[in-house]
This record gives sequence, C-alpha cells and structure tokens, in this order.
Amino acid sequence: MAFLTFLEGIRTPFLDRLMQFITYFGQEIIIIAVICALYWCVDKRFAYMLGFTYFTAGLLVQSLKITFRVPRPWVLDPQFKAVESAVPGATGYSFPSGHTQGATCLFFPLALKAKRVWIKVFCVLAFMLIGFSRMYLGVHTPKDVIVSMLLSIAVSGIIWHFQGFFLDGTQHAKQIAGVLAVISFAVAAYSLVMESRGIIDMKYAADCCKAAGAGLGFALGYYIERTRLKFSTRTGHLSNQAAKLIAGLLLALVIKEGFSLLFGTSILAKMAEYFVLVLWVLVLYPYLFSRLGRRQA
Repeated sequence: MAFLTFLEGIRTPFLDRLMQFITYFGQEIIIIAVICALYWCVDKRFAYMLGFTYFTAGLLVQSLKITFRVPRPWVLDPQFKAVESAVPGATGYSFPSGHTQGATCLFFPLALKAKRVWIKVFCVLAFMLIGFSRMYLGVHTPKDVIVSMLLSIAVSGIIWHFQGFFLDGTQHAKQIAGVLAVISFAVAAYSLVMESRGIIDMKYAADCCKAAGAGLGFALGYYIERTRLKFSTRTGHLSNQAAKLIAGLLLALVIKEGFSLLFGTSILAKMAEYFVLVLWVLVLYPYLFSRLGRRQA
C-alpha cells in the first residue's frame, strides 16, 4: 500500500486521464477484437496461440481470485482513494489483476513473434505500462500486478514453446480440446460450490463462469475448426477484409446484447453467453463467410 499511497500523491488530472486511457488496452473487448482481426483476416495460427494463452491464463487468474479473495486497495485501507473514474470497472477481487493478465497475454506473444527489436521493446513496455496504470489508478497493488504478469508470461511461454503440439496437425486436437473443457468445467464447478456455501458472492462466481464458458467455447470451436471447417483467412481485397471484420464484430455485439435480453443475466446464462460468443468467433462466423466466398467464386 505504501507504493499506491506514493502514486496517489503524484496524481494530476492529466495523468489520471492518460492512465485511464492506457488501462483500456487491457480490457476484454480490446483483446477479443485483436484476436478476431487476426483469426478472421490475417494469421489464424497466431490467433489460436493468443486464444490459448488468453483463455488458459484467464481461467487460472479467475480461480486464484476466488481462492485468495483479496479485497481492493480502498477496502484494505479505507484512507486510500482510487481514481474515481476507474472504480466502476474494477469488479471482482483484487488479486491477481485481470487487466494485467489480458494485456500480458496479448503483448508478450506479440513480442515473441516480432522480428524487429523496437517492436519487441514496444510490446513489452505496453503490458508493463498497462500493469503500472492499474496501480496508478489505485485499483490494484504491486503484488496483484506482478503475480498476474508472471503467471501470464509463464503461460504464454509454455504455449509458445509447445506451439507445434497445439497448432500443427490435428492428431492431438481431441485431447487438447478435452483437457481445456475439463479445466473449464472444473473452474465453473469450483466457483458454484463456493457460491452455494456462501464463501463468495454470486457476482464473483459469475466472473469465473464467464471465463469457463469462454474456455468451453474455445475448446469446442478449436476442435471443430481444426478437424472439420479449416477455413482460410483470405477474402480478396483489403476492403473485403475490413468489411468482414466489422460485420463479424457487430454481429458478435448483437449476439451478446441479444443473449442477455432473451436469457437474462443469471450465472448459467452468462456462462452460456460467453460459450456462444467464442463459438461465433471460431466456427459460426468463419463458416458463414467461407460459404459466402464459395458462392461468389
């Protein structure tokens, strides 16, 4: 808390706005949009790597959150004040940091893939700066950020090292999908048991179940696409690629909002919503634009 108190003392309105802008790049919507752009339009293989990294680390971080149940800094120290604009987005427990996990799972693999040194340095600085922004805004302690960063780097490094096993060939696709599905079910069951026993509130269990739903969607989508669909990212001109990306993201937003309207916001409904959204990204939308491309050929 001493470091957060120091940062609180050097805040200015300009830095508040700057750090709020920087922290936005660790949000779920940015990570998913980048993965969609790569998966649908540019580099499907690398997008899979990002997906494995992001969803696996997300399951781990959400499990740790409800296991340790560390309150936010302003709860730990009532005298401490976070930046007001950052508080509404700081849901869930504090340890480890979800924004830092998302940012590290995006930018660390990009650093590994980059050929130019300046791009590698930029990517490393990006996730470190996003982690710092969480501390500046007062919504996470250094321990929250550092542990999340190290866990995400470890997961990214393992998947990068064994990328051939995950991404080259389909002989292990069923086993990989099965393991990820089992882990996702286990995380959901763990959170629901803790909620039923009154250890955690429903909103914390819901965060875990959303991560589990996304993990299940990724497991099934990965298996179906790798063994059945095998779509190509090529769609002709750049304008076609841009239209494909925009349409896919807009339809994903419609699905997300429509799902909540139709089925509510219960824990299981949110879990199903994220399951369907990830299936849309991996299988349903690629199937649609693949069929459309064949008709136009």
